[in-house]
Amino acid sequence: MASIELDAIDRRILAILQESGRLSNQEIAEHVNLSPSPCLRRIRRLEETGVIRGYVALLDPQKLGLDLLAYVNVRLEKRGGPAVSARGQSGAAGRAGATHSELFRAAVQTWPEVVACHAMTGDMDYLLRVQVEDMAHFSRFVQEQLLHHPSVIDVKSSFSLEKFKETTALPIL
Repeated sequence: MASIELDAIDRRILAILQESGRLSNQEIAEHVNLSPSPCLRRIRRLEETGVIRGYVALLDPQKLGLDLLAYVNVRLEKRGGPAVSARGQSGAAGRAGATHSELFRAAVQTWPEVVACHAMTGDMDYLLRVQVEDMAHFSRFVQEQLLHHPSVIDVKSSFSLEKFKETTALPIL
């Protein structure tokens, strides 16, 4: 997908929204020295083109009792042929001919503990960011969900000891 042409005002609007998404259009317009109408048109264009994907509330995991953050490398079965689910059905959600990757990706969507999943290069196929209450919760997740999945053949976990930087803001160049 081609990148969208952004000028300096668009970039300033994006930087402001990344820092404080609850500002009113009037406040944003004042920050970028525009009147409200052209500012709103720019924001709507950024939304319509998908540069702005949505607006969310960022929650503090610790205040929700989710004190353990783990990064989990997952390697899947590589053998050819369709994958067979734990229920004996072929493929993702019983679809005949689904691959191990399709079956795994469908399962990840149902696991609330997995807050991010990336396909990776290297020895492992996927990297999961897993947010859970504690080690007992993590153990249950790994044993009852992850290792129970028929396509998973190897899992390696690392745990966050300390968070000293975390941002959802992208660098706006």
